[in-house]
Amino acid sequence: MNSILYGSATILAGIVAAFVVHEVFRWLQKRADLTESKLDDIVLYSLDKPLSIAIIVGSIWLAITLFVDPEGLLGEYAWLLSGQYFAAVATLIAAWAVSSFVYSFISLYGRWMASKTETDLDDRIVRVLEITARYVVWFIAILMVLRMLDVDITPLIAGAGIAGLAVALAAQDIISNFFGGAVILVDRPFAVNDRIKIDTYLGDVISIGPRSTRIKTMDYQLVTIPNSKVASSVVINYAMPDVKLKIKVPISVAYGSDIKRVKEILLEIGDEAAARSEYVLSEPAPSVYFLEFADSSLNFMLVIWAKAFNLAWDVQDFVNTRVCERFAEEGIEIPFPQMDVHMRD
Repeated sequence: MNSILYGSATILAGIVAAFVVHEVFRWLQKRADLTESKLDDIVLYSLDKPLSIAIIVGSIWLAITLFVDPEGLLGEYAWLLSGQYFAAVATLIAAWAVSSFVYSFISLYGRWMASKTETDLDDRIVRVLEITARYVVWFIAILMVLRMLDVDITPLIAGAGIAGLAVALAAQDIISNFFGGAVILVDRPFAVNDRIKIDTYLGDVISIGPRSTRIKTMDYQLVTIPNSKVASSVVINYAMPDVKLKIKVPISVAYGSDIKRVKEILLEIGDEAAARSEYVLSEPAPSVYFLEFADSSLNFMLVIWAKAFNLAWDVQDFVNTRVCERFAEEGIEIPFPQMDVHMRD
């Protein structure tokens, strides 16, 4: 009688614990809804029900194995409560959680990326990946369960290996590009409308799809880059951490020029640009540096800050125009490359 009471108490405790875990997960899911990332939502959703079921199943198994005689309860079927069958059930519950996570991850990020494209081909690819991923997880779980139950799975592994190799060779580019897109969305090195540079390509991001990222270059050319290449490349993002851009304008004057006066004029031009131009920031303040004695000139650098990364040419146009005007007014010569040749008799 005591054994039955203890067993019942264990099962009841498991049910209560499962209910508490479920409520905790519901509370965590509400908190996760407030975050920007959706990855935490997927993790909580995938673990909620499988973990609750696992707690109940575990409490039942403990109650029967610790406080009840399995042979007296199940007779010739007492072998069902052996450790390997419990491990098999635990494996199936874990496969449930993993399958839910993989399916939700592909569904959320894949469909979000597919919605950015104009065709429905990407939607079909995402749907195929959803189903394929779920089948792969369950196939692996079933193989593990069969192995735990001492069933020979060699023929199944051999057949699956051949089929998997064929599929992998046929779809390796699609799969690598898809997961490359998922990495981009999770890591967020850039977003749509950001100006980025990937290898030799500089432009604005117009779409991030499941297979590729598209940027519009400064010449208004559309460049499509596979996501696998983007994920493995060095990416320069001119829109982060903010949109302002540091612009360096090189200025050269002839030897013999008044260095102090040149720096004053360049600073006045920088301040004027910040005060009069809608493209230039006053903070950080413009600055001027005398950099080097070159072969034919004295080289300076005017550093100013544009309000946005796409205003670099406007700022340079304003500054260069004012430099020409002010240098002409002040009689400061802008040199050209030259070479002095001395001849002896």
